[in-house]
Amino acid sequence: MSPRRPCPVCSREIAVVGGRFARHDPPGRRTVLELVSCPGSRRIAPMMAPAERLFDPEEPPFPGQQPLF
Repeated sequence: MSPRRPCPVCSREIAVVGGRFARHDPPGRRTVLELVSCPGSRRIAPMMAPAERLFDPEEPPFPGQQPLF
């Protein structure tokens, strides 16, 4: 399952595949039989915020603990 983020154009929750928003229809019902994609389809998705670190890699987690390598 792909992560979902709001489209910057229509604000619908859209799957992000390969760093781009998946192709999707604009919100609302279609009035004609033509297939129309939202202008936000296939746009590059902004990067998500990096995950928080559990500990500082420069400092050992416990006082006195030595690095293994």
